[in-house]
Amino acid sequence: MKDFIRAYSLDEIALVPASTTIDPQDVDLSWSVDRYTLPLPFVASAMDSVVDVPVAIELSRIGGLGVLNLEGLQTRYADPDEPLEEIAAASPEGAVGLMQRLYQEPVKAHLIEARVRALVEAGARAAVSMTPAAAPTFLPIAERAGAHLIIIQSTVVTDKHHSAQGRSVSIHELVERAKAPVLVGNCVGYDAAMTLLEAGAAGLFVGVGPGAACTSRRVLGVGVPQATAVTDVARARNEYERRTGRYVPVIADGGIAVGGDVAKAIACGADAVMLGSALAKAEEAPGRGYHWGMATPHAAL
Repeated sequence: MKDFIRAYSLDEIALVPASTTIDPQDVDLSWSVDRYTLPLPFVASAMDSVVDVPVAIELSRIGGLGVLNLEGLQTRYADPDEPLEEIAAASPEGAVGLMQRLYQEPVKAHLIEARVRALVEAGARAAVSMTPAAAPTFLPIAERAGAHLIIIQSTVVTDKHHSAQGRSVSIHELVERAKAPVLVGNCVGYDAAMTLLEAGAAGLFVGVGPGAACTSRRVLGVGVPQATAVTDVARARNEYERRTGRYVPVIADGGIAVGGDVAKAIACGADAVMLGSALAKAEEAPGRGYHWGMATPHAAL
């Protein structure tokens, strides 16, 4: 018989007002990852509907961070506007089939270099995302082009991934080889977070299934409600800091629907939040107002 604990999502909790208040202009929400300090605690999700090079440049200019997906349309097509227009014009019935076809185009090394160099030459903070399986190939390319931050991210990330089908992946080895800081996600529990911290992660993304475009909990049956997940990961981070003296930022990824969710995530221990659907609605977003998750083209997800 298994024991269960009650877990909470962000919309199930509320902040208790304190006995004093602070003027919003006097509140410092800046946060740091490795040697970089960011004035705003907002990270734009590495989704093709949310971030392209111009969006990442603008977010960097105003103090946030935009993460470019190195396995998305931006690095598969020299002119990503063409597939983006196709997606925007697709019928609901034909959208998934279209996505699967468009994402069959291979990622090209020269486009990875071109996108990263465009960010660096514009003076933007170049943050790029890749899956653990692709990291051994794409990470060196991104670093040669000048990437400042590397995000290794998938639905669930552990320190080691073993496979009889191909090369096994070790986050610890990737972090050791990387010249740029490596942030890792996603995780939702104390033990997984502590393992990734000890592997050398420069930041942790928290969240499996809370996002508007995410179906991981329903399809895969994995995940933890976001308030509990952030609290557990932050607890691991705090204990790790007490033991080692190294502070690692926690980024709540998913489930941030309104401004109050940002406050609640920070109260639970997050340093920043990752936003997807909220920014996909922006005029500047590459998705033309449409929004889809990174796993949309995946046949199983």
